[in-house]
Amino acid sequence: MTTIAEEVLLLAHEESTGKPLVNSTQLDPALGGALLAELAITGRIDLAGKKVVVRDTTPLGDEELDATLARIAGDSKERKPEWWVYRLSSAKLRRRLLTGLAERGVLDAEHRKVLGVFPVTRYPERDPRVEREIRERVQSVLAGSDPDERIAVLLAVLHAAKIDRKAFPGVRKERVKEIVEGAWVGDAVAKTIASINAAILAGGAAAAGAAGA
Repeated sequence: MTTIAEEVLLLAHEESTGKPLVNSTQLDPALGGALLAELAITGRIDLAGKKVVVRDTTPLGDEELDATLARIAGDSKERKPEWWVYRLSSAKLRRRLLTGLAERGVLDAEHRKVLGVFPVTRYPERDPRVEREIRERVQSVLAGSDPDERIAVLLAVLHAAKIDRKAFPGVRKERVKEIVEGAWVGDAVAKTIASINAAILAGGAAAAGAAGA
């Protein structure tokens, strides 16, 4: 079973080369947001006003999700989704998720040097069945099937980070908007996800602006 963050990560990389389809300023906020989004749809967190609050501290059995839940629960202040997306987004999180998928045999870790000097690691797929199953579920929904809660949230995160158009070339904007804005999750969760996705969009834009400053 993959988490939403892992599914975002798989869809954001080219299968055979492991090359990312988007830059880290888009991908990293999406991964942080995906962690929060999964905690929301599993009933672990919610919004109280505009702040993230913990509703249930029961672990989910995933290292990253449980660490994130414990971190939020242990904070002395209630924070906005934007704050948590910013705090959770990092190259370290991305590498941990990639390493975890490699350890489970989903990806390969290929170490090489650019120009014979600069080390880089690429993560091409070892077991294509995992991403294929995710793609089939998403493409079925894009073609008109009703999404379940997880697919709706996954597409919302991909859309907020502008990964959807890279992962699914030719996708109809109208269908994505219909899913993202549809009533596929309860009102409370929908508001939380909307706040998280606004934070992903803002985080990517801010990072891109800082890079270009």
